[in-house]
Amino acid sequence: MGHGTHTASTAAGNLVHGASLVGLASGTARGGAPSARIAVYKICWFDGCYDADILAAFDDAIADGVDIISLSIGGSEPANYFSDSIAIGTFHAMKNGILTSVSAGNSGPDPATITNFSPWFLSVAASTIDRKFVTKIKLGNGAFYEGVSINTIRLEHMYPVVYGGNVPNTKKGFNESQSRYCYQDSLDNKLVKGKIVLCDWVNGGEPEVEAGAVGAIMQDGFFKDFAINFPLPATHLNPSDGFEVSEYVNKTRKPTATIFKSIQRKDESAPSVVSFSSRGPHPITRDLLKPDIAAPGVDILAAWTQGGIASGSPGDRRVVPYNIISGTSMSCPHATGAAAYIKSFHPTWSPAAIKSALMTTAFPMSENANPEAEFAYGSGHINPVKAINPGLVYDAGEVDYVQFLCGQGYSNRQLRLITGDKKSCSKIGQQNVWNLNYPSFALSARWEKSVTRVFHRTVTNVGSASSTYKATVKDGKGLKIKVTPKVLSFDSIGQKKYFVVKVRARMGKTAISGALSWNDGVHRVRSPVIAYVSFF
Repeated sequence: MGHGTHTASTAAGNLVHGASLVGLASGTARGGAPSARIAVYKICWFDGCYDADILAAFDDAIADGVDIISLSIGGSEPANYFSDSIAIGTFHAMKNGILTSVSAGNSGPDPATITNFSPWFLSVAASTIDRKFVTKIKLGNGAFYEGVSINTIRLEHMYPVVYGGNVPNTKKGFNESQSRYCYQDSLDNKLVKGKIVLCDWVNGGEPEVEAGAVGAIMQDGFFKDFAINFPLPATHLNPSDGFEVSEYVNKTRKPTATIFKSIQRKDESAPSVVSFSSRGPHPITRDLLKPDIAAPGVDILAAWTQGGIASGSPGDRRVVPYNIISGTSMSCPHATGAAAYIKSFHPTWSPAAIKSALMTTAFPMSENANPEAEFAYGSGHINPVKAINPGLVYDAGEVDYVQFLCGQGYSNRQLRLITGDKKSCSKIGQQNVWNLNYPSFALSARWEKSVTRVFHRTVTNVGSASSTYKATVKDGKGLKIKVTPKVLSFDSIGQKKYFVVKVRARMGKTAISGALSWNDGVHRVRSPVIAYVSFF
């Protein structure tokens, strides 16, 4: 409870001074498109999000005439377009001139984990921001350690520390090999009550609260590039520090510790794509790059329902007007707000044009920080200010997407499950999926070899009426990009120009990437180019 409030306020919340989570992240908060009208449609319940509710919400939003849709949900497994309610609902939104921004998913960092990937909507990965939260602990021997968490409560005293493995709940059949991880019901309440528990695994904090602990110190080797809001004072240590704390606890007769309130630090490495953000490549259409773009999705402060609790854990008693959480659910409304911002300047632009503006003006992210490169961040990190004046856009409409679906080999019956009408591939035609007029380029092969692919694209001038764009390419190692023609000249707004991109790639075990940019001295219209071997 609170997820929808958080995402809605991120997209379009009004300006609020002094917003914070009990003093954390204090400052002025505002949504991406402040004062925009928000229409909310409930699709999720305590037991899940049902297809019928998702499709009904799209029907209602379309009937109400919304401009942009934000959808911060996703499935756990990829599905074909014709059996995916999100793909179907967003297709109908696109038919009615509405762009939908959708979360990429929280199943990263493994490859091909993205589950929201239709070409007619914007798939948004989650990036870090230049703020992070750390939580210090102090041991009875005077040593300090620093972990990651969002902790709003400072313990005022030193408390006894017990190792979870030493306090199993034997009455319920648990042993030390289970209680060391602080599993649900695995801790002995009598031995834990009033103490800090040291756990060898990160959980949500509920087991410790239920056992009566006053705090928790958690350690494991999982990623620590985002903070968890626990229901009790807690911190998440790296393995090295966790080992030293374990040594102290296990070798001291009466170990003690205290946990401090979290503090804010500047994250010099931001932005990078967070570990949990779902990655490409596209699990269904290999020659389409997904995700499309990255936006802030880590440690995000936004509004929260006061009908719920801060951490969502049953033992939590904190009722707050603002909360800090992470997820592609948080990055999605950032992109939604940016799309609404563009729409306010260009109310007649198509969903594809708005999406293209966001993608081609994104700034490239570091391959060193994200070895999955474009499969992590797509075209790059969102840049809303530049996106209102992209110069050129890659436009597409319903016919283009239907031809794309026909190129997937779908039957008329499967096609009509998506379109909801009597369209047929024999009448509308089909095209190779890589020739969809998309703002990025992807080339896949099923084995390691040299591959050549020709892409056909059309750009529409939305910048200066009289302008000339020159193509510049960035060839990756083993990648050769050739553009014909290399110069595009325009003499009116809305004029379209066609070009061809020929890509030669020496496929290896890892993906290789480059980029194509169109430059007129004012605008840089950049598209990533990626080639890889598909093993599925």
